[in-house]
Parts: sequence; structure tokens; C-alpha cells
Amino acid sequence: MLELWLPLSMVLLLFAGILSGYPVALVLGGVSAIFLLFSDLPLAFSNLMLTRVYANALSNWLYVAIPMFIMMGLLLERTGLARDAFRVSERLLRRLPGHLALTVLFIGGLMAATTGVVGASVVLLAVLALPRMLDAGYSASASAGLISASGTLAILMPPSVMLIILSSLVSVPVGHLFKAALIPSALLLLLYTLYSLALAWGQRRSPLTDIKCPDEQQGGGVGRNLLALFPFLVLIPIVLGTIVYGVATPTEASGVGVLAVLGFAGVMQKIDVESVMTAARETVVSTAMIMMLVITATCFSLIFKGVGGDGLIRSSLGLMGGGSWSVLILILLLVFVLGFFLDWLEISLILMPIFVPIITQLELSNGLTGGALLVWFAILFAINLQTSFLTPPFGVSLFYLKGAVGDRVATLDIYRGVLPFIAIQLFVLLLILLFPGLLML
Repeated sequence: MLELWLPLSMVLLLFAGILSGYPVALVLGGVSAIFLLFSDLPLAFSNLMLTRVYANALSNWLYVAIPMFIMMGLLLERTGLARDAFRVSERLLRRLPGHLALTVLFIGGLMAATTGVVGASVVLLAVLALPRMLDAGYSASASAGLISASGTLAILMPPSVMLIILSSLVSVPVGHLFKAALIPSALLLLLYTLYSLALAWGQRRSPLTDIKCPDEQQGGGVGRNLLALFPFLVLIPIVLGTIVYGVATPTEASGVGVLAVLGFAGVMQKIDVESVMTAARETVVSTAMIMMLVITATCFSLIFKGVGGDGLIRSSLGLMGGGSWSVLILILLLVFVLGFFLDWLEISLILMPIFVPIITQLELSNGLTGGALLVWFAILFAINLQTSFLTPPFGVSLFYLKGAVGDRVATLDIYRGVLPFIAIQLFVLLLILLFPGLLML
């Protein structure tokens, strides 16, 4: 047991640093440096770490797609293309009960299927939809929950930034992950829609029933409506379709997607230098944060393994008893609990390299082996982390929403509003766990 104290102390020091309020990337780097210097790891381990960082992060062409997808989402927001699509969708759906809720879900799905960026989707929907929903008589909790859940679809729905990083960590083609995530994403969107419709139809004054609809816009013509939705209808096959069917790599598709958004914005006279520069600056900041985490988490994961961390994980899982299914469920529970405190990026970068060897050795009765097993586990991992985006008190989407709406919605209302959607996500997670055939492996 003595050899397990070193990795255990490494974990405790990591959590102490995170809870102290320091940036996670700096904590990961600092803890890694301390244990590299003061443990008995050989000097050659430093060279191995530098090689791993260069191979996994700095020279990984797959990561070039990340800033492109981030910029695509920011450009859709900054140029007003997403705002126009929201208004047109609201107009087209106005005759349905709970039409504002359906509009939020529709635009959330479109944003997720084109950019894969959660922050841009949640903030955009909060700014555009929440004031109208509150003025129309929607409850604050239901509105906040729906907006948070709709924006969070970008975590799982291709082309997701999370899936790009997971594909690198589990060593499977990103196109396979995108293809496997299509049905779970569509299932989540369908269940969200059915839940919203059930509330709207089931009660005259349900949380998602339009009591009054201010500033109702009429008309506009079919051509004008289609013109506002045209960029999204083109971007989805250009970006997602080409990746899933192997026509283009994620790097190529994301670059073409950014150029397409710039082209659409230029043709529709919605582009200006300030919007592009603002989107570019925010892209640089977000990408720098992600890559800093990738580098420091890679160092932490490698050193953690070097001091016996994988043995600590294995012994902890072994103490729980049970067979392979018990180990898998314990891993998913651990990820779910960590999602209350850590961001998906830290969880993925630190734990996935440790979990992958364990998963490949499990003897499950679902018939999955090799790459198909890893794709299935990666999708379970992603759905689990998407749920953590909504779980109070540290759900990232909840912070995005609160930052965008300020005092218009109380924090407790946000927490109450996301509970039904957390239940829906856990239901989908259970379905994929029990029926892996739902994935297009």
C-alpha cells in the first residue's frame, strides 16, 4: 500500500490547488513539476514527457479544427446570422403550442450541428430567447432549463469539440465518433421536444405554454424565411456530412466552414471588421486555454501513471468488487461525480488515458471489441460529461447562462429548471449503455 501514497497525494494536491481558486492549467502544471522533481522517476522520463506533449498536442493536426469550430460559432453569433435564424424559426413555428420553446430547441440543434461550441450556443439563446420567453409568460425555471439544455447539445452533437479531443485520446478516427454520436444526439433533441410539447399541451398554464406572445412577427415570405436558414442548411452538410462520410478531415471541413460563414455574412451584408476581429480575439483566448490544458493535463497524466496512478485506479476499482460491468458503471459514476467539480476538458485529458487500457481489458457481454468498444465507451463518456454541464452547482452551462442573464433569473430557478433535462440525459445514457446497437458503429 505504501507505493499508492504517492499517486494519492498527487490527486489530493491537485484538488487542493483547484479548490484554492488557481487556474486549473497552472495547478496541473505545478503539481506535475513538483512530482517530476521530487519523485524517483528517471531522468529519461522528462524526455518521454516532452516527446508525448509534442506528439499528442503540439503536432496533432486534429487540434487545428478546434479554433476553426470555435470561430465558426462566434461568427454565426457576431454577424447576426444566428439571430436572424432564430427570428425566422419563431415565425415559422408560431402556430404550435410552446412555439418559443420549440424555437430554442431548433436553433440549439442547428448551432450544435454546425459549430460544436457550448458557450456560444448558450449565451446566444439566453440573449435572444429568455427575454421573449419571460415576457410571453414562461416560467423562469423552465426557460432557463430549456436554454441550458439546448445549448449543451453542442457537447455531444457532431461536430463537437469534445469528440475531437476524445478521438485523439482513445485513438479512433473522429469520423467514427461523429457517426456514433448522431443517434444519441437526435434522441436527446427528440426527447427534449416531446417533453416541451407534453408540458405545453398537458396544462393550460404549464411552464412552457405561451400565455401571451409580444411583438409577434407575421409574414416575411417563404423565400425570405429560407434565406435566413440557408447558411445553416448549407453548413451542416459541408461540415458534418463531409467528416462523417470521409470526404474531408475535420481540419479541412472546419476551415471551409469558417470561409462559408464569412461568405454568407458578406453576401447578406452582415459582416464588418469589428465583428470579425472580436470573434478572432475570443477564438485565440479560448484556443489558448484549451491547448494550455491539453499540454499540462498530458504532463499530469503521464507523471501520474509514472508514480503508480494507474495502479491506484485499478486497486480502487478492484476493492469495489463485481465483474466487468461493475467496473464500467463505477467509472461512469466517477466521471459523473467529478463533473460536479471539474470541467469536461480536465476530466477527459486526465482520466481517459488511464481508463482506456482498463476498458480494453473488460470482458463485457455486448459483443463489442477493439475500436467499436472504444467508440461506445467514448460516447458513454461524452453523454456523461454532457450531463455534468447541467448538474448544479458547478455545471458550466449554468454559469454561461447566469453570466448572460444576470439577475433576471435566480440561481435556484436555474437549478430547478435543468433537473428534468438531467433526467432525460441519464435516461439516454442508460439506453446507450444497455443497447449499444443504437450507435452506428
